[in-house]
Amino acid sequence: MPTFGEALRLWAYLGCVNFGGPAGQIALMHKLLVDDKRWIGDARFFHALNYCMLLPGPEAQQLATYIGWLMHGVRGGLAAGLLFILPGSIVMLALSILYVNYADLALVDAIFYGVKAAVLAIVIEAIFRIAKRAFTGPAMIAIAAGAFIALFVFAVPFPLVVLAAAITGFIGVQIAPDHFRAAGHATAKDAADGYAVDAAFARGELAHTRATKTATALTIAVWLAIWLVPVAALVAILGGDSVFAKLALFFSQMSVVTFGGAYAVLAYVAQEAVATYNWLTAPEMLEGLALAETTPGPLILVLQHVGFLAAFRHAGFDPLLAGILGALVTLWVTFAPSFLWIFAGAPYAERVRENRALAAALAAITAAVVGVILNLAIWFALHVLFAKVDTATFGPLHLTIPDPASLDPIALTLAAIATVALLRFKLPILGLLALSAVLGIAARFALG
Repeated sequence: MPTFGEALRLWAYLGCVNFGGPAGQIALMHKLLVDDKRWIGDARFFHALNYCMLLPGPEAQQLATYIGWLMHGVRGGLAAGLLFILPGSIVMLALSILYVNYADLALVDAIFYGVKAAVLAIVIEAIFRIAKRAFTGPAMIAIAAGAFIALFVFAVPFPLVVLAAAITGFIGVQIAPDHFRAAGHATAKDAADGYAVDAAFARGELAHTRATKTATALTIAVWLAIWLVPVAALVAILGGDSVFAKLALFFSQMSVVTFGGAYAVLAYVAQEAVATYNWLTAPEMLEGLALAETTPGPLILVLQHVGFLAAFRHAGFDPLLAGILGALVTLWVTFAPSFLWIFAGAPYAERVRENRALAAALAAITAAVVGVILNLAIWFALHVLFAKVDTATFGPLHLTIPDPASLDPIALTLAAIATVALLRFKLPILGLLALSAVLGIAARFALG
């Protein structure tokens, strides 16, 4: 088993280099922890991942917290989870400050014009990558299709979609096990001889991973207080109409109901922050996502940018100070619940590692996430490619309809180039963002 100091150095390194969104971060963690360091076996790694996919919030950060907790208990989970966030949050705050001061410049506008095309390509690529792991047969494809239709056509809430997928997988594996099997990860026999965590489990060590009612109750009480006491204080002191109270309440709610990982969170926040609260516009949401793609850390750090802009514009005092406070409030209520879900739930996730029905439920949720991300991709595509997008309601149908006359052919061309560069030529994320920025500048200034 690595020492706490060894693990701390790895988590600090990971926090500084974990570019590429959740899929890239998970792949990097797998390479470092399973292939290079041999600290955790493949089966246990993917079981932890499937559990984190079941949770609301950022799955990559939660996975780091889970593995840190496996190795060194609560202090290990805190070190892994916080170091996963800290470097990126500092960079994101600096970028948000630059954004509000220089976004109106023609050069910066041209950069974002190109980078938004790259963001669309990144989301499209995520669909293919996750689908490759999630689709083990026609049943899983059907679950993904059903999730997409429920979200895009009927505007069904995310939690209901995830719950329906879990129930389908749980029941389906008992009726037709070959069609609802997990992708060979969570139900695999643990034969990872030589992996530190697995060897420690085989020796009966790591007592902190064994669930008890008393320990669970104490964990829940402590982390609920850490999360919600500051929220209650903000509401009591500033009142419910304060932008800080609204941010705390909204993102606390988001932390509970947004299942399906970072992309599902973005879809939910994009709709609410833009349409309901008017904290920012749809193009600004895309530009914030572009900023998050250029920084290390969870893609969900885009929420920090949303919180910064909301407070910067609506706090009623020094905008810069307000923006920083808004970013900190958003960070707190976004990530504190993630530690609660892991520290309270991970011992029980370890207990059911070999349960076939639960593994199938987790696998079905992973399949549904493909539909969730497809919904997000279409939402992004419509706002990148069309200048005018409307929402129409026909009974139970809720359709997002673009105005064909507002199609931007240059944006379509840039998006196609970015998609080919990423899917066909495997251009790294930072290279893709740089290429798209250059093409955006060239297109804007060539057209005058």
